[in-house]
Amino acid sequence: MARPDKAAAVAELVDAFRSSNAAVLTEYRGLTVAQLKQLRRSLGENAQYAVVKNTLTKIAANEAGISSLDDLFNGPTAVAFVTGDPVESAKGLRDFAKENPNLVIKGGVLDGKALSADEIKKLADLESREVLLSKLAGAFKGKQSQAASLFQALPSKFVRTVDALRAKQDEQGGAE
Repeated sequence: MARPDKAAAVAELVDAFRSSNAAVLTEYRGLTVAQLKQLRRSLGENAQYAVVKNTLTKIAANEAGISSLDDLFNGPTAVAFVTGDPVESAKGLRDFAKENPNLVIKGGVLDGKALSADEIKKLADLESREVLLSKLAGAFKGKQSQAASLFQALPSKFVRTVDALRAKQDEQGGAE
């Protein structure tokens, strides 16, 4: 029979897995409390970094429908639950791991799909959602202005052609 405190911890972790759109598992062995505090700040406000017990977290992940992380629950484990932009949190983890080699990214899950440590690093290389959306909006605006120029060119070319024909007729009519 499970103890009530363990059942509550598992329920809390299940909620965290279900409410987040990404979760990244890390090994934090050798990091100080001050470094963990700095790591939590670098993840941004849309991520929660929690040191977890492997057995309870494995049970919680399976209850949340995530069984692809089972192999990663060994050694001291902490999970970054991301509720916002996963790129921002992945960048925070990557940059912190560069400065502090004791932080090891094990892997994770993004929208139900398992990610390896390399895939999380590739995710960190992406631009943020806002930058990608602004580039997309700029591309649409550019295409719209090209279309507007094209649509404007046809009537103005027609008017210039008519003016040229009128001028030619005036020349021919005035010469006779």
